[in-house]
Amino acid sequence: MHGDLPWFVKDLKEKDPEFFDYLKQVIECAMTPSALDEKTKYLIVLALDVSKGAAEGVKILSKKAREHGVTEQEIREVVRLAYFVSGMDVIKTSLSAFE
Repeated sequence: MHGDLPWFVKDLKEKDPEFFDYLKQVIECAMTPSALDEKTKYLIVLALDVSKGAAEGVKILSKKAREHGVTEQEIREVVRLAYFVSGMDVIKTSLSAFE
């Protein structure tokens, strides 16, 4: 994402240039490699979009992740982790049916 902005952030530039500049800085700060490399950051944001159900974001981020060296196996594991974390709420909530 370093250098690439989501379409909806780009659209904001015309509508609210001041807020656009702020969001651009936040995205650049978050996605610029530091303690985590770009590959790891793409895996994390991919997992987050999977968890949110953001299909368009997942499609875009998985493509960008592959461009940064992410393998199909790594994508499978990220999807599994997202399911594991998101699915735990279902299990926890379902226990209320047995009270």
